Amino acid sequence: MTLPSAQGPLAGQHALVTGASKGIGAATARALAAAGAVVAVSARSAAALEALVKELGAGHRAIVADLSTAAGADALIAAVRAWAGGAPAIIVNNAGAFPHAAIGAQEAAGLSQTLRLNLEAPFQIVNAFIGDMRARKSGDIVTVGSVADKTAFTGNAEYSASKYGVRAMHEVLRSETKGSGIRAILVSPGSVDTEIWMPYESLLGSRFPARESMLAADDVARAIAFALTQPRHVDIDELRLTRS
Repeated sequence: MTLPSAQGPLAGQHALVTGASKGIGAATARALAAAGAVVAVSARSAAALEALVKELGAGHRAIVADLSTAAGADALIAAVRAWAGGAPAIIVNNAGAFPHAAIGAQEAAGLSQTLRLNLEAPFQIVNAFIGDMRARKSGDIVTVGSVADKTAFTGNAEYSASKYGVRAMHEVLRSETKGSGIRAILVSPGSVDTEIWMPYESLLGSRFPARESMLAADDVARAIAFALTQPRHVDIDELRLTRS
């Protein structure tokens, strides 16, 4: 069990991690809690979130929210604002979807859902809290991107469109917050061994890397924690991670 540590580098800081029921989000919640942060974990699965909070220990919070709708994101924002007394010190926008299909085999509704989860929801969350962060002259906003936010891969039109978009959001945010006390951090990993690959299991090792050739969720979580625990005058603008 990991309890918030008064001695950790993130001691007492309120942190929101979306998409935290499993994979990168859950690993990041553990890493931030170990560094002393008080973490609100959010996803659609109440049971998974409650199990994670029980593992993390006293003081952490599970917030069930469906970011596939604007109303779901609004509910999350309201719950976090009440919990943190305003904007949290740290936002980790991690929730998202990974569709894979060639152009022509994708439906407009699927694109809308992908853009909603991967781009619109992070934008909505940042937009809601950036004013509070500006007023207090501090805050950290982590965007979990992908190598597909800069490189085109076959079958990734939907996913890359959303990740290119969220990278653009990060770059504008970084420009607009420079010198404000707010840090904008982009962490873009290559393939990570999580449940996101389950629909494509038969393609692993051929069209996609084999699981043993992927990064682990903990690898990404450590990168996020590294960026967040640097001295305040150090801004890690962007980290791109691949398996060596």
